[in-house]
Amino acid sequence: MSAAIEVALIQDHHRGSAEANLAAIEVQLEAAAADGAQLVLLQELHNGPYFCQRQAPEEFDRAEAIPGPTSERLGATAKRLGIVIVASLFERRAAGLYHNTAVVLERDGSMVGKYRKMHIPDDPGYLEKFYFTPGDMGFHPIQTSVGKLGVLVCWDQWYPEAARLMALAGADVLLYPTAIGWDVRDSETERRNQRQAWILAQRGHAVSNGIPVMSCNRTGVEEDPTGRGPGIRFWGSSFICGPQGEFLAEAETDQPQLLRARLDLRHTEDVRRMWPFLRDRRIDAYQDLLKRFRD
Repeated sequence: MSAAIEVALIQDHHRGSAEANLAAIEVQLEAAAADGAQLVLLQELHNGPYFCQRQAPEEFDRAEAIPGPTSERLGATAKRLGIVIVASLFERRAAGLYHNTAVVLERDGSMVGKYRKMHIPDDPGYLEKFYFTPGDMGFHPIQTSVGKLGVLVCWDQWYPEAARLMALAGADVLLYPTAIGWDVRDSETERRNQRQAWILAQRGHAVSNGIPVMSCNRTGVEEDPTGRGPGIRFWGSSFICGPQGEFLAEAETDQPQLLRARLDLRHTEDVRRMWPFLRDRRIDAYQDLLKRFRD
């Protein structure tokens, strides 16, 4: 693990096809590498539109094996540029068995690990339970040349348990590829409240675990393909923060953006010495966390 790492994330909108999206991503990966980035995070399901606005069996045709065409293409890019890439894919594990999966590609092009999304939402416009089987790999950081990466995906970002378990397993950074936005009918007040809650929740994970966080969201408007729903305006706002929740970089709400920051991992040690939350945990008193609800 390096004492400090140069990181980047690529906030983007859907460009009409997997090929167009990947071509744009590769341009941004090259720019990030040229600027010194060692680790780059991509947004959730970057190969296409956010297809979970409807339930349609033909959408399963978007899924691919891992390893497969996209992971191999991005692996070749990682090797060519000498960077670590965290990418988010729709995984076909077997007939009738699909996952929302993040892969970690080392700078030599190899795939050193993957994480299957554990928490699966089922809300208007986000009908993910139709498509994704909950992950079965647990919460285990992935060892890379730049450190141990605690990779989680989107809906996982609301759960302090997931962040805590990654931190307890030794993660150096938490990474969240994400696809979240507004119902276009939402009021300005509701939009502000939702976006701020999303940011605050993840900054809270940084603070309570003394660990940097990288969160990469989509941007742009995507219509409901059925024409019945209002569509989603993805709110961008990707960010990188340090172990006290301090912003190191923050993207706009409404445009593609390459975001860069330097993570000083020595600062994590300094922060945890002054705010020793892990030391003071009452592990003898948390048994009820294993219950659905305490009646």
